[in-house]
Amino acid sequence: MATASTSATTAAKSKTPGMMNVEKLTALREAKSDAPFAMEVATLLARYEKVQAAVVCDVLRERCLINQAFPGHLLALRPQRTVAGIAFTIKSAPNTIISGELDFRGRMLDDLHSDAFVVWDTSDDSRATLWGGVMTATVARKGVRGALVDGGIRDTQQIEDKQFPVYYRFRSPNGALGRTMITHYQIPVQIGDVFVRPGDLILGDADGAVCVPRDIAVEVLLRAEEVVANEKKIFSWVEEGQTIEEITQKGGYF
Repeated sequence: MATASTSATTAAKSKTPGMMNVEKLTALREAKSDAPFAMEVATLLARYEKVQAAVVCDVLRERCLINQAFPGHLLALRPQRTVAGIAFTIKSAPNTIISGELDFRGRMLDDLHSDAFVVWDTSDDSRATLWGGVMTATVARKGVRGALVDGGIRDTQQIEDKQFPVYYRFRSPNGALGRTMITHYQIPVQIGDVFVRPGDLILGDADGAVCVPRDIAVEVLLRAEEVVANEKKIFSWVEEGQTIEEITQKGGYF
């Protein structure tokens, strides 16, 4: 019969000193927030689309969040369009296996929600294209707002015809089937220095795209709107011909 002392000895042996302990790291890396926003999603996204990604990055910097801008190698297919949405993450990797890929892809597409902004971690795939015309037509009907694919796209004209915002690394006629496989979706992913969790807010414009953690998205928006209003004052002072010293004395910057 087990006693308190034998149970304690067994527990101690199961936690051998020096063995790896990753519980805290797991909790940190795999945490997701589904906390509701403090305003309607449609309103939140519409107001974000009136703010530059650069301003949002500056606000995030005030919070010591300096790795929220996606890598500069990601190009905007429609740079004239500013778009905001809620992160829906996808993870894929190069793979020659075909069996099961279409079924898993179908489940992923079924789970895509309106107002989503797809964020696709391709595991640095440099051969396959992960986004094309059929994908665009499918998600556009579901109300998806944009996609950021750290890899290839094709069917460029079909994407353009839908006026669908996409950020991408390269273009190629190569398809995905037989070259890559979706392994996960709606999990935390990392693209460049940016760690993205499902439900975060993504904003993209001509300068690039930025990720705003979900739990501070409303606060960041309100501060960004303040910065926009302040910068309008600075521009007016410049137009009036005020000197650099006069502008900086009033809190202006360049």
